[in-house]
Amino acid sequence: MNVNAAIQQAIAQLESERRQIDSKIAALRDVLKPASGGRAGRKAAGRKAKKSKRKPMTAAQKKAVSRRMKKYWAERRKAKAA
Repeated sequence: MNVNAAIQQAIAQLESERRQIDSKIAALRDVLKPASGGRAGRKAAGRKAKKSKRKPMTAAQKKAVSRRMKKYWAERRKAKAA
């Protein structure tokens, strides 16, 4: 047997093993899928939870929002009382 034939045979054997492994992986993934289609299976499959795209506020930004909201609610209470 020449080298090329040996390499071809090795490739064929490895591809066969890969198909078997892919089949086993698919079966395991099916086990992890929830029957209801909920989120539990996706988390169990190792996917990370979606992170918020919102940037964190600085202390000054929080203070500014606080002032605006206090003003907003004071105006609402004033309008409701009138």
